[in-house]
Amino acid sequence: MPSWRPNSLRVGPAPRTIPDGIALETGLDGGAAFIPACPAERLGDPSFCADHRLRYPYVAGGMANGIGSTDVVAAMAREGMLAFFGSAGLTVAEVEAAIDRIERSLGRSPSAPTFGFNLIHSPQEPALEAAVVDLYLRRGISLVEASAYLRLTLPLIRYRVAGIHRDADGRIVAPHRVIAKVSRVEVAERFFSPPPEKFLRELVSRGEISEEQARLAEAIPVAQDLTAEADSGGHTDNQPLVALLPTMLALAGEMMARHGYVEPLRVGAAGGIGAPAAAAAAFAMGAAYLLTGSINQACVEAGTSPTVKAMLAEARQADVAMAPAADMFEMGVRVQVLKRGTMFAPRATRLYDLYRAHDSLDALPADQRALLERDVFRAPLDEIWRRTRAFFAERDPAQVAKAEADPKRKMGLVFRWYLGLSSQWANAGEPTRKVDYQIWCGPAMGAFNQWVRGTFLESPEERRVAVLGLNLLWGAAVLQRVQMLRAQGVVLVGGPGRIGPIPAVEVRERLRPQA
Repeated sequence: MPSWRPNSLRVGPAPRTIPDGIALETGLDGGAAFIPACPAERLGDPSFCADHRLRYPYVAGGMANGIGSTDVVAAMAREGMLAFFGSAGLTVAEVEAAIDRIERSLGRSPSAPTFGFNLIHSPQEPALEAAVVDLYLRRGISLVEASAYLRLTLPLIRYRVAGIHRDADGRIVAPHRVIAKVSRVEVAERFFSPPPEKFLRELVSRGEISEEQARLAEAIPVAQDLTAEADSGGHTDNQPLVALLPTMLALAGEMMARHGYVEPLRVGAAGGIGAPAAAAAAFAMGAAYLLTGSINQACVEAGTSPTVKAMLAEARQADVAMAPAADMFEMGVRVQVLKRGTMFAPRATRLYDLYRAHDSLDALPADQRALLERDVFRAPLDEIWRRTRAFFAERDPAQVAKAEADPKRKMGLVFRWYLGLSSQWANAGEPTRKVDYQIWCGPAMGAFNQWVRGTFLESPEERRVAVLGLNLLWGAAVLQRVQMLRAQGVVLVGGPGRIGPIPAVEVRERLRPQA
């Protein structure tokens, strides 16, 4: 492998090889070319790393049900990168236990590594969303990733403005930061706007904030950082990153001018980033940072089963499909999942089609009901309702009352039983339910597998989440320098070649600043 270093280099008119191992010909104008240093720390927006106390502009998104595990969070933090714990789908007690584990691992002193927790929009369970915010505020979680939001909610705004004040120099300080993950411009505009007046008024009336704090909140955005989520795993609108990211960047500029914010609005990139070329392209388009998800799920530290990791390691770019989302089933929201080796997508889609076509479980055609009980639920639907009722009686009793008063809502909860457990079966590696595994996955997984084929990262047992991130950053930095050469008229003999992944010790050494 080439022994690349990020130092500056001047290339004269004679053919030679730069430390990247790339052979050069004379520049087209016969002159010299200059390749400036390109440390990975300088990719993206340097203010992002400075504000969040990171070394690298790289984030591991909060994969739900603890797939974005405490081990993922700790491993990323120790390398100077950011990760969010995947709290979506977990109980408040489970999320608090994760806080305890991370604090024991990383500490909570002012100098401790940065980490965050996911906060997912829960339109079907608003009480749960509010309880999670209560937990985060009580336990001092100062950074959240807001995901799957269709609209802003009172708990989200409460989190953002809690403790807002002016410092000794008169600057507004909001101690709780939000990094929003969105794929629609109209949603991005809400996050880049100040908190809605109606929510601030309600928080004042409830005694949650003062009048002065409400006035201060009018001068800050709900989220200073926003991740443009393109064609990703899980909740996604399948937008191409090359179209979505520039649109979000333009919006950030418009919102800065409209509201006159003191601090810059920043846009990161997510979706489809599974190889150095994609990372380099995102940075070249202006991304402040990168966020990855699907590829981290296949790593040793991820909180899912070895069976799932092996399935992901076999995935190709076309091995994904859209399926109904468990948390927003009745609304028709869909998520992107792995289709290779599982029947989840077609079975979940069939449930949604039946939900739309009928008003209750009793209205289902007898033959369809029999197929569901035999192949999907593997139990009578009446029994599934008893289990569902018991679950919600403990988690959210209001759901039971609404379902017993509305047969269609009851049907939705029963169908969500399958969608909810399908991801748990995958995480646990339940062998009798492999065909029903719900595995969130985007095409980046296939691109990653193609990139690492024939290398040490081909095996799931060797995939470490921080090593993946460092290699993507290193490869992006190399490709950025290659592009600088091309822009100066230098001809690359045979192109840049394959920039494959390298082991942990070596990639850390290559990323180490040179004297």
